[in-house]
Amino acid sequence: MREGVIDQPKYQQLIETVLSDIEQGTLELGQQLPSISEWASRQGVAKVTVAKAYEDLRQRGIVRSQHGKGFYVASTNVRSSLNVLVIFDTLNAYKETLYDALKAALPDDSTLSVFFHHYNPAVFETLVRNNLGRFNAYVLMPHFDDDVSDIVALIPLEKLLLLDQTLPTLPGDYSAVYQDFEQDMYSALMAAFERLRRYDRLTLVLSKDRFQYVPAGLLRGLWRFSEDFGFACRVVDTYSTDLVKVGEVFLLFADRDLVSFLKDVDALGLILGEQVGLLSYDDTPMKEILAGGISVISTDFSQMGQTAGQLLANRQRAKIANPGGLTLRHSL
Repeated sequence: MREGVIDQPKYQQLIETVLSDIEQGTLELGQQLPSISEWASRQGVAKVTVAKAYEDLRQRGIVRSQHGKGFYVASTNVRSSLNVLVIFDTLNAYKETLYDALKAALPDDSTLSVFFHHYNPAVFETLVRNNLGRFNAYVLMPHFDDDVSDIVALIPLEKLLLLDQTLPTLPGDYSAVYQDFEQDMYSALMAAFERLRRYDRLTLVLSKDRFQYVPAGLLRGLWRFSEDFGFACRVVDTYSTDLVKVGEVFLLFADRDLVSFLKDVDALGLILGEQVGLLSYDDTPMKEILAGGISVISTDFSQMGQTAGQLLANRQRAKIANPGGLTLRHSL
């Protein structure tokens, strides 16, 4: 996706045309709108597209239909302030970046309420159920190993936006700004291969003792890279000092594991970026300067927040893959 540009479906463009004409006074209260056939011909679209736009406007209370006569402007109050519920997994540095970009992309009169589920499905369900009907937009980060689509389905799809990943088992037309975890991991490791090949093996640490969520797609990308490039990889549940040996390169998710690793490297007298290597997942400003710079695999969280904000502000529904990649620094 080009920065700042989101392609709208035709029916949404028609909706925006009506809303804009009402806001500018071109269409007045009680005024008749063009017939479905007339507007379809004028815009060069299918009649079903115009009918979908009119039905959406009718459900919002903006237009009314009169049998045998057509559609009329029913309300000139076409824009309501956004009242957004945001449910993140947990608070960390990159989440602040995402939130700031989301907030900046929304209209000034928008209100955001932020909660955290801490990877607990019961907490997530309680937050969703207790806030049904209280907001006109719901932004959720569904980071769970279990399927939570039945909980998310409680929210009207036109008010829903998922962040960071989609839910394949959730049917219907909803918005999402997501990572392609498998392909992003594979592409990043492939881009890092010239540096990785200086080491004997890559160890990915799941950090299961840190309440860390690691999407299954990342592991699929890791194993695909290992097979295609013949590079030794392994996955371990938790980090421990005894894992650190010359010739090993690590992919760490939890910040506390990152700090522990750097302390162990220093205590063992090893040279980071030469005798041992380090990749971290998800970039933060601190990683740019820590230990001379930590190499990262990360999506662009500022872009993710901006795109989500644009979708909400424009009342659009779309699923958009967020850009991600590799940033090489001293640690690899």
